[in-house]
Amino acid sequence: MPTKKKKRVFIVDDHPMMRQGLAQLIGDEVDLEICGEAGDAGAALDAVGKLKPDLVLADITLPDKNGIELIKDLQAVQPGLAIIVISMHDESLYAERVLRAGARGYIMKQEGGKKMMQAIREVLNGRISVSEKISARILEIFSGKRTEADRSPIERLTDREFEVFQQLGSGKSTRDIAQQLHVSVKTVEVHRTNIKEKLGLKTAAELISYSARWAQTEDTK
Repeated sequence: MPTKKKKRVFIVDDHPMMRQGLAQLIGDEVDLEICGEAGDAGAALDAVGKLKPDLVLADITLPDKNGIELIKDLQAVQPGLAIIVISMHDESLYAERVLRAGARGYIMKQEGGKKMMQAIREVLNGRISVSEKISARILEIFSGKRTEADRSPIERLTDREFEVFQQLGSGKSTRDIAQQLHVSVKTVEVHRTNIKEKLGLKTAAELISYSARWAQTEDTK
């Protein structure tokens, strides 16, 4: 009997120990193998374009680019690529965003290896892999039971606005954010104005304070 070809997995995470742990976990599976890894988005895009993996496991927080933007870039490099986000961040804030960007799954880093393998196989078999809570929310959206009014103010931010909001919460200036995102200062200022409007804030000081408090809350989760 011919040996079934192993599915090739690529890992993107800026923590070497996390990459090593995932590689060992996946390497123990008879039907999976690691074809490469990267610690940032730039290296990941170059490698994925050459290696053409079957699936990418990607963290959402990377040193050079937001993980949501990386997902969009990966889909441009290899359309239809199966991507699962593995993250420490609250799935209620990020799961819908990464699915809209083109990922097929979202799993928290604190989940065990068994759930990770289950998510990988579900996605490789063409299914979406998210928690029951997120699955229920998505069904509510498609059924029309959850409207725009039901979403929190932060959920109403676009992906780029949300990224600017996160950067503000980490203490970065408008100029710093513009350099990080490779856009003009004026573009960031427009995003800031839109964010203030959506969050019901009047001044720049209120926005900075709000984003800093939000960032602190996220750090304690």
